[in-house]
Amino acid sequence: MAANIFLYTLFSLLISFGSFFLLRTTTAHFTRRRRRLPPGNFGLPFIGETLQLISAYKTENPEPFIDDRVSKFGSLFTTHVFGEPTVFSADPEMNRLILQNEGKLFESSYPGSISNLLGRHSLLLMRGSLHKRMHSLTMSFANSSIMKDHLLMDIDRLVRLNMESWTGRVLLLDEAKKITFYLTVKQLMSFDPCEWTQNLMKEYMLVIEGFFSVPLRIFSPTYRRAIQARTKVAEALSLVVRERRKESERGERKNDMVGALLDEDGNGGGFSDEEIVDFLLALLVAGYDTTSTIMTLAVKFLTETPLALSQLKEEQDEIRARKGEKEALTWEDYKSMPFTQCVVNETLRIANIISGVFRRAITDVNMKGYTIPKGWKVFASLRAVHLNQEYFKDARSFNPWRWQINNNTPGATSPLNVFTPFGGGPRRCPGYELARVELSVFLHHIVTRFSWLPAEQDKLVFFPTTRTQKRCPIIVQSRVVSGPCKEV
Repeated sequence: MAANIFLYTLFSLLISFGSFFLLRTTTAHFTRRRRRLPPGNFGLPFIGETLQLISAYKTENPEPFIDDRVSKFGSLFTTHVFGEPTVFSADPEMNRLILQNEGKLFESSYPGSISNLLGRHSLLLMRGSLHKRMHSLTMSFANSSIMKDHLLMDIDRLVRLNMESWTGRVLLLDEAKKITFYLTVKQLMSFDPCEWTQNLMKEYMLVIEGFFSVPLRIFSPTYRRAIQARTKVAEALSLVVRERRKESERGERKNDMVGALLDEDGNGGGFSDEEIVDFLLALLVAGYDTTSTIMTLAVKFLTETPLALSQLKEEQDEIRARKGEKEALTWEDYKSMPFTQCVVNETLRIANIISGVFRRAITDVNMKGYTIPKGWKVFASLRAVHLNQEYFKDARSFNPWRWQINNNTPGATSPLNVFTPFGGGPRRCPGYELARVELSVFLHHIVTRFSWLPAEQDKLVFFPTTRTQKRCPIIVQSRVVSGPCKEV
């Protein structure tokens, strides 16, 4: 990891030579025209403040990087990270402006490593009408009617199937990843867990490891392995797409994402195999990595807050008592989990799996009396808002009761318009409701079936992504004599 960070920093330094001189020219240009850049500090020549940012996010408390600059410069400040001048926003109003003006004032912008590994046809990199069309298609596979119809049953089945093997010491993050990966594969391609899905997952994990590496094979072994794994994943998905095309030509159809993409052929908007593979690969990222981390952190936070865990168990035990041990959860059960939803909200707020979003200004943008030059990056920090004492009392504490309706106790939440765990605007996560359902079902089964204790001390890390350092090891013990049915 240390070598990888060094290489990323070296790469940032190399590309910074050009951007540094561009920065000086741009700054001089704006000074001449009497426009105001947001205040800030560009840091060291070429390197900027990249090292400070990385160092902060390698600790359990990354907040000072933004907090210190907000206290000095305000909620909109300028810095220079990863080779580019960047304006950070810790202001909910500004974040909303950034998110809502996709394609008007800003466009999505991601590191080269992520772009290369996802592919040029991924949803993250699409823009304009194509993005709108594909975003809508993705949402159609994660809406409430689909979940009521069959998806909730699949989630319940796969969670119980995974927990059948839990005994003794369990690496919770690994098990959560299996659940979310297999569920996403089921949604996309109608495959149940098997040797093929297991092998695909192993390669896919290597792809994700390369997201925050130097996008040059010669410099980064991690990136090189990720590219090789990406090739294997693409080949496996291509075989599936080709076979499904043949089935489609024979009039056979499955109700999954591949089927929907192939149906577009008949609507005058057909996609090539490469386009479908890139699209599927990106959806595996969205449906797998972030949700599994949220599951893990919910259990970690509940373990550290016994009163919340006790109240959650009471709510879920009441639901299970109304049902037979072999009965799956229904949509009505999901809707009768008010305290569980408080736990879900608070986990999303504290964890901030997506700490913020990068965009690039496509024109000069005026914000709060400042001008963001065309071509500059902006970072809308969702984490900075969610952990701001101005909006959430005792913001750094896990307090699910703050989300209770008509809560008059200290710590009640401020207006929901500052709570944006799934982003916002045209690029709001299309699977936001699905993620909530997955987490709720997971929590139901873990608290009704098991009691547990931490196997060892673990801590959060935030670079390159939010996760637990030791994958959240726990010791589980069954709460019931005969657990959920073996046949799921």
